[in-house]
Amino acid sequence: MHALRPLLRKSLFNLFAATIACAALLAPRAASAEALLLIEADSGKVLQAENATIPWYPASVTKIMTAYVTLKAVKDGKLTLDTLITVSPTAASQSPSKMGFRPGTQLTVDNALKMMMVKSANDMAVVLAEGVGGSIDGFSAMMNDTAQRLGMTQTSYVNPNGLPADGQITSARDLGILARSFLRDLPEYEYFVHIPAIRFGKRVTGNFNKLIGRYPGADGFKTGFICASGYNLVASATRNGRRLIAVVLGANSGTARAVKAAQLLERGFAQDNLTWLRPSLGTVDKLVPVDASPPNLREDMCGGHRKRPASDDDDALIATNGGTSGSASATGGEAQVTFFTAGLQPPLMKASELMATAPAAAEPVLVYTGPTRTGTALIAAVAADADQQATPKPRGKKSRVAKKPDAADKPKDAGKDAKTAAAKPDAKPDAKTAAKPAGTKHAAAKPDAAAKPAATADQPAKPAKPKAATTPATKPAATKPANNS
Repeated sequence: MHALRPLLRKSLFNLFAATIACAALLAPRAASAEALLLIEADSGKVLQAENATIPWYPASVTKIMTAYVTLKAVKDGKLTLDTLITVSPTAASQSPSKMGFRPGTQLTVDNALKMMMVKSANDMAVVLAEGVGGSIDGFSAMMNDTAQRLGMTQTSYVNPNGLPADGQITSARDLGILARSFLRDLPEYEYFVHIPAIRFGKRVTGNFNKLIGRYPGADGFKTGFICASGYNLVASATRNGRRLIAVVLGANSGTARAVKAAQLLERGFAQDNLTWLRPSLGTVDKLVPVDASPPNLREDMCGGHRKRPASDDDDALIATNGGTSGSASATGGEAQVTFFTAGLQPPLMKASELMATAPAAAEPVLVYTGPTRTGTALIAAVAADADQQATPKPRGKKSRVAKKPDAADKPKDAGKDAKTAAAKPDAKPDAKTAAKPAGTKHAAAKPDAAAKPAATADQPAKPAKPKAATTPATKPAATKPANNS
């Protein structure tokens, strides 16, 4: 008996160690990692879930609910897609990404929805909110009522566009419920979630959802990004009549979230005939919510280690340290997941390779300001918008040129001239130097500095440089980046 005791103790120790190891494997990963969810659209059956019930900042996937509430109002006859809505000063003041229309500009509900869902335009989300709910607060109340009705028990809304705000929270579970509800309740308006690109005047903007036009069968939904949330994506795809919904929250780049979503979808379709081998995870509405605070990923997403500011329109797979060494972990072991042609031929390419290809050719959907138009009237409206796009730059140049003589004529600028000449011994004569003070020269050298975030980002990740403050009239969006990321 005494001889058996050491063996018994060793067996118990091994059993204890194995139990701890299993518990570690089964326990959810830290909330700071990311949240993943894969469900069947029709049944709501959960195929994969990691941190799916941990609260998360939604960022611009909020706009799925904005579209849902708006289109439900259209379906209920409270307004139509042709209803004209007006850009208010509040809408015009929203941070990028946005269309940048002036207060008083009118456009239809249809065009505002297309701009919001493809370009992720924050100003259009507010225009729709004010047009449907009367105000941001009124529309947010409608959003929250809808969330409760749909069973989104972890979600609360404060604004219609997902810009950072206290209390703007959701979860992968709730986003899966919302995506299912959209497809179930608004099938006639489903095209709003898979428009490949829009053309406004001379500008063409592609959908930030990289699966559209790349992943076979991709047919929705919406991306989102703020520094605190990381890169979010709700995506859907259909194959052989079976539709799946994937949710990715907290990825480290725009490409990474698309790769992860593609991997989730591909695994789900590959398991089509093997689901009986996997333990049932129930349906999405039965997932148990976790009572916790949302993780704040600001430092990871927008810290100084990144080589360039993070944004929703992010083509690069950026590793944690700004290099490429993290790409393997960012794609979640993509070597095991390959993509097949429609005829189920041998493996075609990896997920990251698929996302790096050009999207399938598709004609951009025309969007424009003003009432609904067709035929020659539509052509004229598009041409008018294109002409207005060309006017701001010449106006800006004229305004700067007009200021030069004034600056040169004022005696008080003589001190500035002397300082400029002292700083630059090779400077040209004082009259020209006075015509171009240092701040003005700097602003004129980079006319597109303010335009770039508005064209590419859901949120600017870094505040504007101090020098840009010398031309506040031409850079309204750059004054608030600190509150938007």
